[in-house]
Amino acid sequence: MSTQFLSDSFGRVMRDLRVSVTDRCNFRCVYCLPETDQAADFYRSKFDPLKNPAPIKLELPPLQPRSQLLTFEEIERVVRLAVELGVEKVRLTGGEPLLRRNIEVLVAKLAPLQGLKDLAMTSNGFLFQHKAQALRAAGLTRMSFSLDSLDPANFKKMTGRDGLEEVIHSIRLAKQLGMNPVKLNAVVIRGLNDHELVDLVRFAMNEGVQMRFIEFMPLDSNRGWLRDLVVSGREILERLSAHFDLEPSVVTQPSETARRWKVKGTESEIGIIAPVTEPFCGHCNRLRLTVDGKIRTCLFSLGEHDLKGLMRNGADDGTVQTRLRSIVWQKEDRHHIGEIEFKQPERSMSCIGG
Repeated sequence: MSTQFLSDSFGRVMRDLRVSVTDRCNFRCVYCLPETDQAADFYRSKFDPLKNPAPIKLELPPLQPRSQLLTFEEIERVVRLAVELGVEKVRLTGGEPLLRRNIEVLVAKLAPLQGLKDLAMTSNGFLFQHKAQALRAAGLTRMSFSLDSLDPANFKKMTGRDGLEEVIHSIRLAKQLGMNPVKLNAVVIRGLNDHELVDLVRFAMNEGVQMRFIEFMPLDSNRGWLRDLVVSGREILERLSAHFDLEPSVVTQPSETARRWKVKGTESEIGIIAPVTEPFCGHCNRLRLTVDGKIRTCLFSLGEHDLKGLMRNGADDGTVQTRLRSIVWQKEDRHHIGEIEFKQPERSMSCIGG
């Protein structure tokens, strides 16, 4: 086991840490926290009652009490220790990270860390305009926004909220503030928003931002995921290729989650993230820190490893780093989506952190 870097037993070195700062969210997306009657009706319409006799229940997961959340000082400590062990990229996630009070204070703590090369955030964008200036001044350099639909009615159906105008405004504001690149993430669900693929790419081209399409994953709180609702990465590419002249982008890092293409003759880029049909586990270099201080070695891990208790019981930095190395050494070789033994994690995406 390496004593210098966070290496697992398969030779992968961890360079990327996703940090969840809250399990709260102001959206109710059908693929994460479905709550509305529209979401229930959508899932119900897709289920075969003979194969799936259980009724659709939209139950939101319980929220962690605030006393169980990591403080900014604790998050900074974990990130600093991980960076000392070779982590280079940190992404702040949630829930919705902009719901965490004074989030810009955390950004200001993390941005100066020596060895940290990239500090980004993923957000639904609804509140970004209220924090944008403060986040940029604190040192945030990149933003990714969720944008699953450009149609106001379909946007509401997918997110459970009216908010398309606010999200578009946030995308443009991030560009104005010099955040680069700005990325848009769309989770593609058959029969819901897969007819908007071309429109989303054209929007991204017009705005000068990057578009990412993500396969629908089994991480929703109501466990309504169906394989039939997944639009594969291959199908997404075939549909887009019928409308755009695409050329593959050069892959500089094997650990990249997205396969990327340039729209020929432009600076626009399309990425496809296909963890269901084209897993990239063999090169995975990511860890996740949950808001309550657990390390997850895979998005689909069935177990978690506590750091919060260790830190709150007085462990010194060396002890915490030793624990981190031990956890990473146990990282799974792959997820098991599509295999008979696959089990969905107890926590939904909103509680894990994207």
